Amino acid sequence: MTTNVGGIDRALRIVAGIALIAFALLSGNQYAWIGWIGVVPLATAMLGWCPAYSMIGVSTCSRR
Repeated sequence: MTTNVGGIDRALRIVAGIALIAFALLSGNQYAWIGWIGVVPLATAMLGWCPAYSMIGVSTCSRR
């Protein structure tokens, strides 16, 4: 796996992931399950690799 997620992209993914998971935990409505999708951006931020970016050939990482 080659790193394809840059610093700003990682930070945004972490914020989005935490916000979605917080929604899932704190929301009492029937759509709370949608918040668990926040695990995906958190995982890709921690790994530094996004499979969708790999498929379409995109990289936000400054180094190659």
